[in-house]
Amino acid sequence: MALITPLSAWREEEHALFADSVGKFFDSELVPNIERWNAEGIVERSFWNKAGEAGIMGGAIPEAYGGFGGGIAFDAITVYEQAARSDFGWGFGIQSIVMHYVVAYGTEEQKKRWLPKLVSGEMVGAIAMTEPGAGSDLQAVRTTAEKDGNGYLINGSKIFITNGQSADLIVIVAKTDKSQGARGVSLICLETEGAEGFRKGRNLKKLGMKSNDTAELFFEDVKVPADHLLGPEEGQGFYQLMKQLPWERLMIGITALGAIDFALAETIRYVQDRKVFGKRVMDMQNTRFKLAEMKTKAEMLRAFINNGLTLLEQGKLDAASASMAKYWGSEIQNEIISECLQLHGGYGYMMEYPIARMYADARVQMIYGGSNEIMKELIARSMDE
Repeated sequence: MALITPLSAWREEEHALFADSVGKFFDSELVPNIERWNAEGIVERSFWNKAGEAGIMGGAIPEAYGGFGGGIAFDAITVYEQAARSDFGWGFGIQSIVMHYVVAYGTEEQKKRWLPKLVSGEMVGAIAMTEPGAGSDLQAVRTTAEKDGNGYLINGSKIFITNGQSADLIVIVAKTDKSQGARGVSLICLETEGAEGFRKGRNLKKLGMKSNDTAELFFEDVKVPADHLLGPEEGQGFYQLMKQLPWERLMIGITALGAIDFALAETIRYVQDRKVFGKRVMDMQNTRFKLAEMKTKAEMLRAFINNGLTLLEQGKLDAASASMAKYWGSEIQNEIISECLQLHGGYGYMMEYPIARMYADARVQMIYGGSNEIMKELIARSMDE
């Protein structure tokens, strides 16, 4: 299957050509390395450079800054094609979010300084939001950015930071005014090379997504120039984060759809080949009914995701709908992959089979980007206004 269907209102010819190009690149450069990168706990840096050379990361970035000037659907295609090859390690999703922060809020100088390097893979981006005591409640962050001459001094720590070991550019969520709650939050960009007082902690060991480097980050009087503040003034960070969340949450739904498509294809092949009591597992009514149920749920999700992407391209995707895509997509992903593993029998529990790895990788989808409990609260609020 594919993200693009005849019913995709956002679909244009260049999207189909891009999807074909991205798919071929992943088949040759990503798929053969998935197991090795999972064992090593990180995607090697050369892959980022190859992705940049292949134009994989610049589809939605203006031409003036090294991209191709397309809409967000190009990033959506990349996200889908990656998940549809059972990979959840390469951190393009965060790279996309960082780039769109810079596009939306950066000064002209910031855009020229960072976007071409992010598009080319010369720079890897990360977002430092979560702290040991602050997850979805971003107003509770304790990391501070205090004025110091012509810059800021950053102090604090972050945890569970995707691309944390690889990052060259980190968007830090920090308090520039500790007395103002959400209005005191700002986004400040740190170039990590040569940054005194900045330290990357250990590469965290996780249940799944093992090749996706995830780190603790520490800031001790880290000096950042004043012109690395993202946006025209301090105190805009919470607003900036909220404005970008629809893309992040829809992206998680897109990832879910790609994973589901891969899992179903793998499972169909398995049950067609596997024989029990002299007949194919595919010929058993329970198998056929389970697959029918899963296929139906996948197509319902595909329709919802495509509608959400159309709205996002038009600037009309609201927070509640994005939350639905994240919540429902990740729930259905976990449900379907669990069912697919069951149809594999004992082999589904063996790590030699992709379905076992996908089962572990899927679990965090219901947690990051705002837990599904938070998503339900946001959806409920939209009905109580």
